[in-house]
Amino acid sequence: MTRAAVLAVDGGNSKTDLALVGADGSLLALVRGPLSSPHHLGVDGCVQVLDRLLAEAVSEARLGEHGGRVAEVATLLLAGVDFPAEEDAMREAVERRGWARSVNVDNDTFAVLRAGTERGWGVAVTCGAGINCVGVAPDGRHARFPALGEITGDWGGGYDLGRAAVFAAARSEDGRGPRTSLEHAVPAHFGLEAPSELAEAMHFGQIAERRMIELAPLVLAEAADDAVAAEIVQRLAFEVVQLARVALKRLGLTDQPAEVLLGGGVLQDVDGALLEAIDSGLREHAPLVTVRPTASAAVVGAALLGLDALEAGPQAQRRLRSEFEAVRVG
Repeated sequence: MTRAAVLAVDGGNSKTDLALVGADGSLLALVRGPLSSPHHLGVDGCVQVLDRLLAEAVSEARLGEHGGRVAEVATLLLAGVDFPAEEDAMREAVERRGWARSVNVDNDTFAVLRAGTERGWGVAVTCGAGINCVGVAPDGRHARFPALGEITGDWGGGYDLGRAAVFAAARSEDGRGPRTSLEHAVPAHFGLEAPSELAEAMHFGQIAERRMIELAPLVLAEAADDAVAAEIVQRLAFEVVQLARVALKRLGLTDQPAEVLLGGGVLQDVDGALLEAIDSGLREHAPLVTVRPTASAAVVGAALLGLDALEAGPQAQRRLRSEFEAVRVG
């Protein structure tokens, strides 16, 4: 069977992107599927999702039958892989499948960092369903966070934004909180008239609470004209600043021209007031820092790390970025 050079995976809490890439940086296949985080599905459940997506990608790339080695290097960057034991368990499970000669498993924040910079160091904050951060110093030292949600002090993923919107909408309707456009916009997203109707539908399982993550873009849009939505977005900015600030401080980079890359579905294309708030907040602690969204999807970073492992040159990396941009995954 003809093989790809790189099997790249960005596996999140809401979706999974899997790509097969040639040694020259050509994008052979790109497929998207459901969440694959082993934190939610377990190792076996994660592997099953990846196996189905890989079969689809092999077919799309016309590499022959799915079975045995598909690529030279597999780079699997997954949400919910937060401790060395989780990395080891996931890597061993993939190695048993024999998909690649070499397998690297790490947290998806590393994909955001590599997608956003060629420098090899800096800080990345990813905000998808949840929120996380990683820092890498020029000498290779890492700063990481467990990112297990409230039990490790985290707030700020798309789910938290949606949950805050539902909360604010309910209190606007019953008078316990300030009036907000979210009172109408939130239930309307689900085809309903009032927050109380939404609460009842979620209570009886007619609408899954997990779908609150869908409200994150709505909150960002409403924040332009609504004070309550703007307050939610400002809280997100504060949390992003705190994660990046601590990572920079741990690595001794507060006086260095470090890059802080913003990625994940919520921050990947961030601009306007939210980006300004993050930038100004971080500059209070690290005046030389550069803050910018990655613009590229995290799976691009996973693929680039695979090419790095194969010592592919700049031309292959430029081609990879160009071909991903042409299909514009988000």
